[in-house]
Amino acid sequence: MDAMSDKKISKDFGGAAPKVTKTDAIIVGAGPVGLFAVLELGLQGIKAHVVDVLDLPGGQCAELYPDKPIYDIPALPGVTGQELIDKLMGQIAPYDPVFHMGQQAQQLEKTPEGHWRLTTTAGTVLEAPVVIVAAGNGSFVSRKPDVAGIEAFEGTSVFYSVKHKDDFKGKNVVISGGGDSALDWVLALEAAGAHVTLVHRSDTFSATPDSVAKMQALALEGRISRRTGTLAALEGKDGKLDSITIAGKDGKREELPCDALLPFYGLSIKLGPIADWGLNLNRNQVAVDTEKYQTSTPGIFAIGDINSYPGKRRIILSGFHEAALMAHAAYSIVFPGKKPGNAHSSSKPVPDKQKAP
Repeated sequence: MDAMSDKKISKDFGGAAPKVTKTDAIIVGAGPVGLFAVLELGLQGIKAHVVDVLDLPGGQCAELYPDKPIYDIPALPGVTGQELIDKLMGQIAPYDPVFHMGQQAQQLEKTPEGHWRLTTTAGTVLEAPVVIVAAGNGSFVSRKPDVAGIEAFEGTSVFYSVKHKDDFKGKNVVISGGGDSALDWVLALEAAGAHVTLVHRSDTFSATPDSVAKMQALALEGRISRRTGTLAALEGKDGKLDSITIAGKDGKREELPCDALLPFYGLSIKLGPIADWGLNLNRNQVAVDTEKYQTSTPGIFAIGDINSYPGKRRIILSGFHEAALMAHAAYSIVFPGKKPGNAHSSSKPVPDKQKAP
């Protein structure tokens, strides 16, 4: 965040509705793909305002797994979610994006001039020729285990995301789930010094084969524990867990010591107001073409996890590719009658403060 001055980030809570602010492009979503879109648009000379419901840029990378390593970003053998966001923020700083944080994109309407006017829940009004929806999975909430009394432990002993893995060092941590998030954190927290037990309802996992193999190796070496079953009961007081009980398929119950429970059962996705914008939707995702990543409505693009097309891969790298093609298509709308250049980024004019010394 050091690369972006505080005056570039606003919340705009309260007070009278501000006047309409005109810009070249409005980006809905400040996750990694939305931030990369700022760069790709900037290379085309397109200025952007960014709107996000969270208080700080970063999306799920910063909110759900800031300490989790990511391995498929080009030229970065390994980078945590927060490190990736910090690098992106530094990379886009020369293009002076304006952030409107802590407010949700709400109403979208077309002006008589053919531009788009966006109003947020905080009353901010932005107008631009193009809108880029990079809202990730939309509004997301973690799916919770069906265990009585779990709410009393949430935030103190039960966590649906990990902000600082070192907080769990030396503790008895039970991770429940069989997907990528569950196994990723089994590996990361074991390496951070936690005593990890993985609980899953079966011996079949939906995580990547590499993660499954690494988890199984740790279990064989006795560095983690594995249990097959489901969460049945929680024991503790004053918000602090002492133990959990799991139930096997045979009905047998086992009590395990537990200081922290991390249930990773996926996310419940809600598009929110975006669902009312008249876009062509496919199972809570926005359908786009694969030439421009434009939606069914001209001038509105969708990139990243929120879009849908044949062969879609929901990974950050795919979103970066989509942002690059989107920016070229947006150029002709922002600057009618002109065509974007096909030069490499190394030959694009870049603000002086980004040029190498």
